[in-house]
Amino acid sequence: IMAARTSAQFVEALATMANIMARDNQPRREDEMRLERFMKHKPPTFTGGYNPKGAVKWLEEVEIIFE
Repeated sequence: IMAARTSAQFVEALATMANIMARDNQPRREDEMRLERFMKHKPPTFTGGYNPKGAVKWLEEVEIIFE
């Protein structure tokens, strides 16, 4: 009886851990899906440097994607 109880507790603990891991991994998958959706819009690339007008244009184009 003791071995069966220990085995059942072990199985229950494994199931609990699997549920926690699945739940914890879900947000990362949602983030990946958001990134994939964003990238499908082919966002512009800002190369940096001193380009105030280019930076504003880049920001406006990225905001359109988020809208």
